[in-house]
Amino acid sequence: MRIGSEKLIIETSNGNLEALLDKPNENKQSIESNDYIAVCCHPHSLHGGTLTNKVVYTLSKAMASMGIPSLRFNFRGVGNSDGIYDDGVGEQDDLANIVSWLQEKYPGRKLILGGFSFGAFVSIMAAKRLDAKIIISVAPPVGRFDFSSLELPICPWHVIQGDKDELVNYNDVENWICKQKEDKQKVKLELITVKGASHFFHGKLVELRDYVEGIIS
Repeated sequence: MRIGSEKLIIETSNGNLEALLDKPNENKQSIESNDYIAVCCHPHSLHGGTLTNKVVYTLSKAMASMGIPSLRFNFRGVGNSDGIYDDGVGEQDDLANIVSWLQEKYPGRKLILGGFSFGAFVSIMAAKRLDAKIIISVAPPVGRFDFSSLELPICPWHVIQGDKDELVNYNDVENWICKQKEDKQKVKLELITVKGASHFFHGKLVELRDYVEGIIS
């Protein structure tokens, strides 16, 4: 399926946010494209994270390849987005504003939230508030950010984690997932292990894409 990318500056109550909308060819919509929209969040704003990050690019393009309009954006203070870094708190408001804009453009569709590292933290923390229907979290930064105030979503939630991640300990993620399941039996949480994958999935991006497409199909 042919995919186009539209550059955007989205006006919000907290300032403008830079974004890219990855869209499938409108003449070749799949069943999913009539049901879902997706938003994908980038890694840490102070450590080079942007909407062009290869993992975020892979997430968003995988969604679009399944016929789902997918928007990736720069958090406040990154690229051409207004504002300054806010430790994941204000970034949740950025995400909410982006979701609201996309829902106005594609009314009535169910929301998929995707995020990588810091972006996974932001999207997980905001998922219940935003009524996400599917969550895809790549290398969530367990042990690096405070998830203690998390309101557990009960929608299907997929964590994709490399077992050779040099920044986020695989065992910490695995144990954290087990704890979430113990705390709330209704949580639909799946761990997908990518063998040999580092934090940035060097040499594993095709495999990552395949996993994402498998979740959506």
